[in-house]
Amino acid sequence: MEALKSAHIPDLGTLGSDSGFRFLSQTDDGRFLAGKSGVADIVETGDGKVEFVSFGSHSLACVKSAVASPAYYPIYPVRLDMPLKAVLMDLDGTTVRSEEFWIWIIQLSISSLMGNPKFEFEDADIPFVSGHSVTEHLQYCIDKYCPGKSLEAARNFYFEHTRREMKEITEGRGRDGAFTPSAGVKDFLLALKSAGIKIGLVTSGLYEKAWPEILSAFKTLGMGAPEDFYDAIISAGFPLHKGAAGTLGELSPKPHPWLYSETAVVGLGIPFAERHHVLGIEDSGAGVCAIRIAGYTTVGIGGGNIIESGTKSLCCHYKETFADILKIINGGTN
Repeated sequence: MEALKSAHIPDLGTLGSDSGFRFLSQTDDGRFLAGKSGVADIVETGDGKVEFVSFGSHSLACVKSAVASPAYYPIYPVRLDMPLKAVLMDLDGTTVRSEEFWIWIIQLSISSLMGNPKFEFEDADIPFVSGHSVTEHLQYCIDKYCPGKSLEAARNFYFEHTRREMKEITEGRGRDGAFTPSAGVKDFLLALKSAGIKIGLVTSGLYEKAWPEILSAFKTLGMGAPEDFYDAIISAGFPLHKGAAGTLGELSPKPHPWLYSETAVVGLGIPFAERHHVLGIEDSGAGVCAIRIAGYTTVGIGGGNIIESGTKSLCCHYKETFADILKIINGGTN
């Protein structure tokens, strides 16, 4: 692995040394080698979660996995055409500030797994325990802190802590400030509604943890029932656990594109051919990758781990506030 000097990735652009990407001599699975069989360049995001392979005229994205096979996706060109038909929005960190809460739950789970009540994450862990699936987060922690420990046991602790804390919160107790609506999100959502723009809420969170977040945020905002407000809400489904069937939600979430694709195409009825009329907003590196691989204009918002994960170059725009994003929507700037 080398520091990236400059590489052109078709339909992404030219990535320089300040992009946060790194140059690779080959993909992690060994399938492609730079300079061989038509491959021009291979780069990866700063957090190492997604690789991009340039063939000169086209490119592929490879979403890696700590627990399963990698997946390759074609990269499509993006642009923003008016009229804007839909805005796709992430939940954690974008619509609701709750990332610290879920990182704390992961920390509690690993603490229980290790039998060490004093266990705490290092700053360097944060990009790897936020923005991805629960299984990815837990596997990263096991690999680093307790190799050989059971992923199944870690997941059991995770859901034990989650269900306890969610019950406490829904009953008016629990961790203070766990779910706080992001600054400016109410005015932003209402502006979209008044403009007739469809709104899809997209989360890698499993339903049992995502839905209380949404309910809590809308109660705080005084906006009524979220299912009546949003045009589509897609979560990562239901967890597999003893005595109950699970849905596909652990190996397919962000940075894979499927949650965003399903929200736009199935939930909002916007075919892929009309994707240039859709804009996605994310605060995490995994989410940015998901939107971009899905083929939609990608807007990063500050406050998450986009900079730390080395994915800012995948953003068509990067803004600090919803007011700034609304200017893009009103101005139609690409």
